[in-house]
Amino acid sequence: MIFIQPSIDPVIFSLGFIDIRWYSLAYIAGLILGLTIIKRLNKSYGYLIDTNKLDNFFIWAVIGVILGGRVGYVLFYQTNLFINNPIYILKIWKGGMSFHGGLLGIILSCYIFCKINKVNFFYLSDLIAIVSPIGLFFGRLANFINTELIGKPTDFYISIIYPTVDNLPRHPSQLYEAFLEGLVLFIILIFFFIYNKHKRNYGFISGVFLFLYGIFRFLVEFLREPDSHLGLILNIVTMGQILSLPLIIFGIIFMLKNVYRKNN
Repeated sequence: MIFIQPSIDPVIFSLGFIDIRWYSLAYIAGLILGLTIIKRLNKSYGYLIDTNKLDNFFIWAVIGVILGGRVGYVLFYQTNLFINNPIYILKIWKGGMSFHGGLLGIILSCYIFCKINKVNFFYLSDLIAIVSPIGLFFGRLANFINTELIGKPTDFYISIIYPTVDNLPRHPSQLYEAFLEGLVLFIILIFFFIYNKHKRNYGFISGVFLFLYGIFRFLVEFLREPDSHLGLILNIVTMGQILSLPLIIFGIIFMLKNVYRKNN
């Protein structure tokens, strides 16, 4: 069964001096919905973080995700442009966001926020981990609309043609990631939240998120076209797979640390 990508304008509407894009809306929706759910989860824990502090953290999260995503994209995927013109990293309007960079950005902003406000870092990181798949889900749908991160040609019985690219049936890799990194990961993390809520073993859910996201991303990368300007690193793996390996490793470490602490 071969589908045709629907023609959807990446720009929702224009205000003349600025375009409102689906990708921007995905970030906004993910952050607002994420904060709303974090507040509910925090309430079920017994308000371990003051609600006003969570509202303040929203700004920290926005700054961490946007700056981290932009800096990460330039450093990971456009290194030559940065070396030749370091100022390029400030040109946010040029586009380009990296999930791995955004992840590092929000981890750093979360750490600083927790230090200043005397909040348990792993408690807040667990809450962030649970809602992160929401932003990933919306983001991958926006990638699909923008015809970004397209899949490799395939003869699989379910495929999609991107008319603006070519007429080859391809893997809908963005939708694979929206399903795995978004829907499936969110359900798994909610399950672990319910199961571990009374155990208070903070950091375990963060480990599960890092591990499973890394695994899902690593696997889907095999079905996705490598970045045209990078290709395969050493003709073996993509940059996305290389960046996912540390997440898998740290995820395992966090989970094992919690299991060890529980048994001692």
